[in-house]
Amino acid sequence: MKVLSVASEVYPVIKTGGLADVVGALPKALGRVGVEVRTLVPGYPAVLAALERTTTVYQVVALFGGPARLLEGLAAGLDLLVIDAPHLYDRPGNPYTDGSGRDWPDNAQRFAALSAVADAIVHGAVPAFAPDIVHAHDWQAGLAPAYLRLGTTTAVKSVATIHNIAFQGQYSADVFPSLGLPDSAFAIDGVEYFGGVSYLKAALQYADAITTVSPTYADEICGEEFGMGLQGLLQLRKADLSGIINGIDTVVWDPETDPALPARFDATRLEARSVNKRAVEERFGLAAGDGPLYCVISRLTWQKGMDLLLNVVDRLVASDARLALLGSGDQGLEHAFREAATRHPGRIGTVFGYDDALSHLMLGGADAILVPSRFEPCGLTQLQAVRYGCIPVVSRVGGLADTIIDANDAALAAGSGNGVQFTPVTAAALDLAIERTNRLFARRALWGALQRSAMAADVSWQRSAIRYAELFHSLLSAGSP
Repeated sequence: MKVLSVASEVYPVIKTGGLADVVGALPKALGRVGVEVRTLVPGYPAVLAALERTTTVYQVVALFGGPARLLEGLAAGLDLLVIDAPHLYDRPGNPYTDGSGRDWPDNAQRFAALSAVADAIVHGAVPAFAPDIVHAHDWQAGLAPAYLRLGTTTAVKSVATIHNIAFQGQYSADVFPSLGLPDSAFAIDGVEYFGGVSYLKAALQYADAITTVSPTYADEICGEEFGMGLQGLLQLRKADLSGIINGIDTVVWDPETDPALPARFDATRLEARSVNKRAVEERFGLAAGDGPLYCVISRLTWQKGMDLLLNVVDRLVASDARLALLGSGDQGLEHAFREAATRHPGRIGTVFGYDDALSHLMLGGADAILVPSRFEPCGLTQLQAVRYGCIPVVSRVGGLADTIIDANDAALAAGSGNGVQFTPVTAAALDLAIERTNRLFARRALWGALQRSAMAADVSWQRSAIRYAELFHSLLSAGSP
């Protein structure tokens, strides 16, 4: 079976968030179960620079405002198809925004082009690669199922994966004429959304199957609280919707071999974590202490519950705990955490930005990680954390509920707990969860057992890759819609 994966980013070549991690790791896991994957991505400067042994396999005279060519090559062990279209992708900034954080004004065209090229590949643009399935990730690839369904007849099926339904690719109706879709598509049962166009709605409307990144989130987004306005369509398509939990690349995230750790370890050598803990303390300017060292590795946003953490951070420090925070996002939240660090020198340390190596060190040295998200489709940080014996303290939502087993008395007795859950998602509930984690940490033998239980969890892609392969096979067996 051959699958064309279509996405706006792929780790380790270009990354802004968890989407890239999934797009980078899933093809390798699918390859182990007999599915050949090639990944179509835009030709940002970083992507073009990473390509090895490139070949031009297709050329377009006019792709949303200029010429383009499709390159085939390898990067970081991944088989990539890359759209080299300088008028769309050769610019500074991250894939979506300029240096000041504003969306590129032509994002509608930039990501319509991504889907249009996917459609061209389906129709023979790359003779050596004829996909059976198109796997479209998030809104940036959302028009691909629409092009496939509404264009020239094809037997190729499409799967749309929602990584975060809060991001929908909404544009004014003015962009519709440029998309090359039939006029009939601008309708309530098409791509039209509150008078404009939604690329994610297009995916949900026209894909043969819809997945999201955890079973609980699949249920949540069918309701008003988490559906972000698309719950009605998802309810109509619930038979075609499934939740498949994400995994992580267990080669990249391996405490026994991780080059970012001063001391490498496994579940039988947890004492080595103390060396890493001291390195985290030094990096964040924290004093050593007997209490737990908490960490945060997150976008600093309302969704991630960072305002809730601010409400309890003074009490966290008063409990003899310390906090190391790595992240960036809302300027107001950054300012508030900076002020908290000033109030509590040696007890709270902050690094604002993204630092992959530092995140590895933090998980290898901190005792626990705080993930108080208001909603979380899957989350990868908690999966990485359990792999390193860093106990997740999480809200009971989405993929956090599906991947973290609360260390209550029954779970501890059975040796199955791997974290601490709390609900509802409030500052008061988070405060109680931190208190409970402190008590667990004080019982050092019990805490060590909890760490070993966490590290025994299977957080690889193996089971999820099998689920995806089964879904792809079922679509091919079903025939035409």
